Amino acid sequence: MKRFVFSVIAVLSMMGTASYAQSRLSDEVAYKIKSEGFSNSKIEELSQFMTDEMGPRLAASQLKLRAEAMVIEKLKELGMSNPRAEYAFDFAKGGWDNQMNYVAMTAPYYCSFAANPKAWSGSTDGLVKGECVLLNVQSMADLDKYRGTLAGKIVLMPATQTYQIKFTPLASRITDERLAELAKDPRPGSNSRIPSVNRGAMMMNRELQQAIANMLKEEKPLAIVSGSGTFNVPSSRGVQYKVGDTEPTPEVILPIEDHGRMARMVAKGEKVEMELNIKNIFTDNQRINNVVAEIPGTDPKLKDEVVLIGAHFDSWHGGTGAADNASGCVVMMEAMRIIKSLGIQPKRTIRIALWGGEEQGLYGSRGYANNNLYDSKKGKKLSGYEDFALYLNMDNGSGRFRGIYLEENDQAVPFFEAWKKPLESLGFNTLSLRRTGSTDHVVFNGLGLPAYQFIQDELEYGRTYHTTMDTYERLSISDLQVDAVIVAWLALNAAMDDARIPVKPGYPKTQSR
Repeated sequence: MKRFVFSVIAVLSMMGTASYAQSRLSDEVAYKIKSEGFSNSKIEELSQFMTDEMGPRLAASQLKLRAEAMVIEKLKELGMSNPRAEYAFDFAKGGWDNQMNYVAMTAPYYCSFAANPKAWSGSTDGLVKGECVLLNVQSMADLDKYRGTLAGKIVLMPATQTYQIKFTPLASRITDERLAELAKDPRPGSNSRIPSVNRGAMMMNRELQQAIANMLKEEKPLAIVSGSGTFNVPSSRGVQYKVGDTEPTPEVILPIEDHGRMARMVAKGEKVEMELNIKNIFTDNQRINNVVAEIPGTDPKLKDEVVLIGAHFDSWHGGTGAADNASGCVVMMEAMRIIKSLGIQPKRTIRIALWGGEEQGLYGSRGYANNNLYDSKKGKKLSGYEDFALYLNMDNGSGRFRGIYLEENDQAVPFFEAWKKPLESLGFNTLSLRRTGSTDHVVFNGLGLPAYQFIQDELEYGRTYHTTMDTYERLSISDLQVDAVIVAWLALNAAMDDARIPVKPGYPKTQSR
């Protein structure tokens, strides 16, 4: 029966039709994957390992290097082949780690704050104390009133965010109505006029912000304090820096409630004072690594082809990078473990890639593509391009998969229509031709390769990621178990199917990164 199906595929291909007759693995294999994933799940163990035990994983930091060594050992324990750290990209910022973080208001009364130093900002000279100055600069002329007055002071940057009470749930799942909307082809309305952007105003604002930064660099205040993050939880950000630069002024982020309190008092003329003790260390680690491992393919003709699954391994430094993106790493590792435990030898190689430097600009996936798939400088395909079968990415928190974004690739639909049948009982029903961005799959999709991100229940992702709140508690263990089963099933089907999703017509286009 299967031989007949694949013969039909060959005939249809020769006829130049866009239709593909698809098969999938048996219901027995689906049962085994679900049984292993739900009855013998290692999601809880892996979740604690990736958060509590591993800690934050800021790109190029000492903690990131420690995490790389830890996860390589874990992949060995799980039976993966050749787990390793692979160089991906140069990284001029180098490594940065926070070792001390104490921030408090001392006048008009004492209050300690939950604060988060900005990554790649400098240290204070031990415990420092100073009066707060609210910087209110609306034009270049406003800079003059602050020149010569900020040395030895603590600069409060103006508020850029105000809190508004919301009457929506803190956590939510995607409604059936929204899923139905996602299932509609978006392209008929995609050419609607894009609102014009006032580029002149943007340029003026950029020049003003740069002038403010230059003035603060010259004035040398004790510290710079910004407000970002709600519910008294500071967010994570970074500053401009590269190895060899003078160490930047210490900068910290307070939640908008604490920052706003001080800013309002200073604006009314009240004297506000703070004390800080911030210690950060810089290391000359100017490289981004990925962690990679495989289940080798066994088919003589297909073993060099790769089904790639992945998630970004780096995080911001404030929490432990749980929802963003230990959740994705845990799911991909568990999916590999499930496949390995079945003892099925895939035709194609199944590879897991845990990307470095995603938060700073998709460095890990870009480096992988440039080193293995497509040389962007030469505009030339590399051998790995022809062997690329599929990439599945996870990077939207720990919510349950409800479907997948297929990036306007109609050729992928028949494959996922066939593969998703045993997953529908888990709520995986929606195939969306919409595009989605801001994570690692866009690097491969930009080359025309089949690379997709999942549709996920948001849960409380929007208010917790990139904050100090992003810890183990943000993970939904039961959802992650379902997600791992889905990835294991899809990856194994892609590794065993004699056909594979074609590259988008007209690709690869000349790329410049």
